Amino acid sequence: MSRIGKKAVAIPSGVTATVADGTLSMKGPKGTLSMPMADEVVYDVQADSIGVKPANETKRARAFWGMQRTLVQNLVTGVTDGFTKKLLITGVGYRANAQGKKLKLQLGYSHDVDIDVPEGLTVNTPDQTTVEISGADKQKVGQLAAEIRRWRKPEPYKGKGIKYDGEYIFRKEGKKK
Repeated sequence: MSRIGKKAVAIPSGVTATVADGTLSMKGPKGTLSMPMADEVVYDVQADSIGVKPANETKRARAFWGMQRTLVQNLVTGVTDGFTKKLLITGVGYRANAQGKKLKLQLGYSHDVDIDVPEGLTVNTPDQTTVEISGADKQKVGQLAAEIRRWRKPEPYKGKGIKYDGEYIFRKEGKKK
């Protein structure tokens, strides 16, 4: 039985929720987000909260219950505060530079890596070894961060590569004489 699913999602002032054609839409100061509603779950949209309950007592409905509540919470958080991921680049000569809707990475390859920033996301580089990705959609922010990290994953011997802020890299000892 879902414990997180029992809690209703609070809707702050300035955010409106609408249901139309099987889609739940949220509109707030950071923009508009929407998600398709699952048939296994019943959404109870009120003025100040959204409740999520399983439509029936099947195992599939109970499995969807907590996840759908979390997705609704992510919509509310996205349109009010937004989401941010921070990447740290470690290595000699490794650097990043945000230029408008492009991110240019120098990661030790014979060429620079140019990454297009999707619509709705912003990428800034406070310094050459830090990349901050922010936007309203949690999935898009996480996906772009994973695609950037994929170019040079952190290696265990010297720790060179791109890692998330706060990520622990298991370090190995090198060869011994």
